[in-house]
Amino acid sequence: MYKKVVESAKYISERVSSKPKIAVILGSGLGDLVNAVEDKQYIDYKDIPNFPKVTVEGHEGRLVFGNINGVEVLLMQGRFHYYEGYTMKEVTYPVYVMQQLGIKNLVVTNACGGINISFKPGDLMLITDFINLFGTNPLIGVNDERFGKRFPDMSEPYKIELINKAKKIANELGIECQQGVYAGFMGPYYETAAEIRSIGGQGADAVGMSTVPETIVGNYLGMDVLGIACITNMATGIQKEKHSHERVVATAKKASTDLCRWVAEIIKNIG
Repeated sequence: MYKKVVESAKYISERVSSKPKIAVILGSGLGDLVNAVEDKQYIDYKDIPNFPKVTVEGHEGRLVFGNINGVEVLLMQGRFHYYEGYTMKEVTYPVYVMQQLGIKNLVVTNACGGINISFKPGDLMLITDFINLFGTNPLIGVNDERFGKRFPDMSEPYKIELINKAKKIANELGIECQQGVYAGFMGPYYETAAEIRSIGGQGADAVGMSTVPETIVGNYLGMDVLGIACITNMATGIQKEKHSHERVVATAKKASTDLCRWVAEIIKNIG
């Protein structure tokens, strides 16, 4: 694993001139942040040694290097999901590569379903904590101390300092943001009404099929993580209409204008 990660990082570093400390993982329909990047350099996942391949609609499948507001950044345009059949190590592989490239701050975004009835589609939610419902964990297996400690602390999976900065910036920009707990669900189906009642009873405000694995590994690798979820639909049993991935992506794209403004200013402030 370590040799593979070093090989991937070496391939990338030999092809880009920037040395970013901030990376952003873009969720479904949230790829418009790429338009804010100046001096862009692209590397397709398929060209990177040992990288998985993207299969989900709405995910481009490339790394984007450049700068936003004068700050060098790395954008991951298209993520990998456990439900695609990858192992958890493959799902989180890019985060390991990011660490080798020198990333210190990781911003994870996603499109997800709202459980908290005070939310509505199009809302943006700062993730304050997570619940792992995947039934597994990306850190299972022999631990390599070159990456991180065997038992990483998860008392602050989303850096409170970054959450407070993001809240302040949202207020300055006039962007309304929610806060809540994100539950990571295995998928690949939209949850049943009974499952939503159960997940809500555990304290979740939103549910989706990503983010938790990357958050775990980001913390394990010593990164400061900030999570922002886009509420693209209300969960089963709360909304009346049937779910569709097309509507999820469409709602995310509508909300992406505010999200992009917000994340660009966050990058400026933490860069």
